Amino acid sequence: MESHWLYKGKNISDAPEGAFGFIYKITNLETNRYYIGRKYLSSTRRKALTAKQKREGKKRRTKVTSDSNWRTYVGSNDILQKDIKDLGKDNFKFEILIFGESKGQVNYLEMKLQFMLDASIDPKYYNDCIGAGKFITMKDPEILMENIKNHL
Repeated sequence: MESHWLYKGKNISDAPEGAFGFIYKITNLETNRYYIGRKYLSSTRRKALTAKQKREGKKRRTKVTSDSNWRTYVGSNDILQKDIKDLGKDNFKFEILIFGESKGQVNYLEMKLQFMLDASIDPKYYNDCIGAGKFITMKDPEILMENIKNHL
């Protein structure tokens, strides 16, 4: 299956061996606004036992792993998705920045990059949260930083 993701400047449809997920950047080519996010390559869920499995004496639910929709994925941010719908996918660049080898590593790398870039407070980013924390995009992040310095 073909994907719209670029990795190291080339279109990629298969992930490297051992990769669990990746950190990505989506760029709005008309406004140069960005989104930094993460995507897992597969999902694991527990499936209830069938009647036959119960009769056979199985006690635990079965674990089912399936590929995610990463090849067609376009981000989870509502405003970004609206812009992609309104402007068309061709007006966006979808780049994989780095692959992670575990769920924890992927989560850490996403949050680290978002914090380094001040993605939740810089208006050039679509991001409105880091991890589970919700933030309101600030018009003047310098005031926030000054307030923080005054309290340290």
